[in-house]
Amino acid sequence: MEESAASQGEKKVVAVVGGGLVGALNACFFAKRGFQVEVFETREDIRKAKVVRGRSINLALSHRGRQALKHVGMEQKIVSKGIPMHARMIHSLSGKQSPIPYGRKGQYILSVDRTNLNKELLTEADTYPNTKLNFDHKLQDWSAETGLMTFGRPDGSQMEVQADLIVGCDGAFSAVRKQFLRHSRFNYSQTYIPHGYMELTMPAQNGEFAMKPNYLHIWPRNTFMMIALPNLDKTFTCTLFMPFEEFEKITTGDEVIEFFQKYFPDAIPLIGADALERDYFRLPAQAMVSVKCSPYHIGDKCVLMGDAAHAVVPFYGQGMNAGFEDCIVFDEIMNQLNEDFSTVLPEYTRVRVPDDHAIADLAMYNYVEMRAHVNSKWFIFRKRVDNLLHFLMPKTIIPLYTMVTFTRTRYHVAVERWHWQDRVINRGLLLGAVGAVFGGSYLLIKNPPNINKLVVPAEKIWNKLAALITP
Repeated sequence: MEESAASQGEKKVVAVVGGGLVGALNACFFAKRGFQVEVFETREDIRKAKVVRGRSINLALSHRGRQALKHVGMEQKIVSKGIPMHARMIHSLSGKQSPIPYGRKGQYILSVDRTNLNKELLTEADTYPNTKLNFDHKLQDWSAETGLMTFGRPDGSQMEVQADLIVGCDGAFSAVRKQFLRHSRFNYSQTYIPHGYMELTMPAQNGEFAMKPNYLHIWPRNTFMMIALPNLDKTFTCTLFMPFEEFEKITTGDEVIEFFQKYFPDAIPLIGADALERDYFRLPAQAMVSVKCSPYHIGDKCVLMGDAAHAVVPFYGQGMNAGFEDCIVFDEIMNQLNEDFSTVLPEYTRVRVPDDHAIADLAMYNYVEMRAHVNSKWFIFRKRVDNLLHFLMPKTIIPLYTMVTFTRTRYHVAVERWHWQDRVINRGLLLGAVGAVFGGSYLLIKNPPNINKLVVPAEKIWNKLAALITP
């Protein structure tokens, strides 16, 4: 690799550690700029693998992610293989279904397949002549001073590689980030939430979707929930989110069916009782972790992006979108600062840390909203009020979900604006209610009703009721 860097003259070498979604997209960004790009992935090439290991929670692609894909010419290819979801479809215990739109008419998020998206991005990165994909390379160590990395191979051999910039895109349990922990003034926190997740499949029925496909289906049950996202093969991927202690209470097939009959009765005939009993015990419930850290860089040699910098729980559908936005934010800063890594990396940390911390907190909050608040009449009322005000004053009042999902408003700015709007709207509703009470009272005092006129009809009504009751 050192030889290739020398032969390229001025071209700097960028080593992207991790060939997942963010790593593969990053390779495209850096290759497009003309850097010599080397991608190192621990796993085998998933494009050739018979079985792809790793997470399979369906992904919700929204505006931020689409903008990053658009920058490398991949948006339309990915969108064409996604399924639009225009609203949440809430399933009550009784089986009633009620849609809650995500935004204005025409606004939607896309259900996309994680594995297919990763394959497409790797294939796109491979089209650049200045990019090399290296699979079965496990990072063992690297130097923040020299940029020298040591990789292990499946045969037990080691390989040393030199790079001008190391980009850590190797996930929530990043090997690159471990080096950061040796440096002073590096803040790091890792939080496992007490809930796990389990995936189930809802098969197609007679070659068609078993439910309406253009929705993100949610069965909110206050302390837990199940969701379902549509797939191109007409199936739904259902994900049950629940406290681990609740998962552990269910130990037999009969208990699985009993549990679903109690909380998700309408889902049993759609998934199939036999499939439920079988798939529930196929894999244990998986954990979900939230990671925050700062800074995202060391000197001018290394930077973290994606889950390596900010793993978030999946409840806002922004994990991938935030990771993709990392790529485009870094690219924008490179434009501003003429690709000078010594100034680009600190600026990237300054700009991105508050935003990624904000979306990590929002993802935690949205779990409570999805599993409980959507059952609240007040929540539904406030959604309608927010949407009405947004329609009347589109630049003044913007719902939080709209800012996060359908714009590139910085995450922390969206949160600050949301809190301000919430205070203003709640005070307005309170003043309106107080005004209505005082106004009604004033009218009653000013124009008191004739009691005699009210008494006669009341007596007639009572007499009719008494006649009906008397045998």
